[in-house]
Parts: sequence; structure tokens; C-alpha cells
Amino acid sequence: MKVLAFNGSPRANGNTHQLLETVLAELRAAGIETEEINVALRPVRGCVACGKCAEKQDGYCALKNDALNGWLDLMRAADGILLGSPVYIAGLSGQLKCFIDRAGMVAAVNHRMFKRKVGASVAAVRRAGALPAFHSMNSFFMMQQMMVVGSSYWNMGFGMAEGEVAQDAEGLQTMRNLGKDMAWLMRSIDKAKLPAPDTTLEERTNFIR
Repeated sequence: MKVLAFNGSPRANGNTHQLLETVLAELRAAGIETEEINVALRPVRGCVACGKCAEKQDGYCALKNDALNGWLDLMRAADGILLGSPVYIAGLSGQLKCFIDRAGMVAAVNHRMFKRKVGASVAAVRRAGALPAFHSMNSFFMMQQMMVVGSSYWNMGFGMAEGEVAQDAEGLQTMRNLGKDMAWLMRSIDKAKLPAPDTTLEERTNFIR
């Protein structure tokens, strides 16, 4: 099993990275492969509302001059997706917003291609505004019919200067609990061997029986 983490912070080793890494460490401890991708260091442009992804239904965005389509391939292959963002004016970083707008649209019009994967999000915040950012990231998962993981508190860590989040003991514990909960849910789904999302109603009914 594998979890992909998408970091929306232009600080490669900043507070968002440190929160994500705390979650990923717990996943690795549970035997789950992890990879972090920084979308802010390879930014993608926003959705241009061309509708080609819905028209072609090939699982890709019509804009070919950035990294998004390669990331879509990785997301299709992954079992879990983790999103992380710094809080900018009570919202996501612009780089992460562009990424989830386009990835979310492609997935939605291609039979919800991330359906029933496991998703979780974390926010790095100086003082306030984390909950709107947290909600935006979770909305991406819920629109895709993904399974959203919670923790022992809202998934946020406090800090402004690079590395300052390391002083937020409760925030780091929340991240560790999130990693444990994400690993537990992924293991549970794998153990249950649930039918694929595109199975017929009769197949799903037989499984429930």
C-alpha cells in the first residue's frame, strides 16, 4: 500500500512539510510506503474550464505543459492521498488550490476515479484561519467519494517561522494520531477486500450477503 502526500507550501522544509512528515512517519512504521510531492515547487496553472476532461474521459487534463497528468497517474495507483497546506488569508496556498481544482475536476468526470481511496489533510497556521483551509482540502476528498480520516483534534499545527511547528506538542501528537488512524483504515479496507467501486449492483449485494 502507498500514500502520496501533496505539499502546497513553497518552503520545501517548512512547517507544512514537518507536519506531513510526522504523519508519514507513522504510516511507514505501519509498513505503508509513502512519497511526498511539493506542488508549490512545480506549480500548475488553474483550471481553464475547457471541459475537455469531461468530453474525452481519458483520465487526463487537456493542459499538457505541467506535471499534473503525471501526478494523476500516481494518484490512481496510490491507496491514500494526504494534502497539506500553509494557511494564506484563511485559505489554501494558491498552488495547492490550482492542483486540487484540476485534479478534482478530472477525477469527478472520469467516474470518480479516486473513489473509496483514503484521504486526509493537514494545515500549518500562524494563528487563525486553519479551519477554512482544512474544510477546502476535505471537500476535495468528499467530492470524490473518498474515505476521510480524522484525528484527536483538527489536523493543524501552529508556527510561523520555519521549524516553529516543532514546538506545538499537541499539533504533533494530532499528526501522529492521524497517521495511526490512516494506517488503521487502510489496513481495514485491505483486509475486508471490498468489491471494486465499478462492480455491478448484484455483485455488491452478494458481497453484503
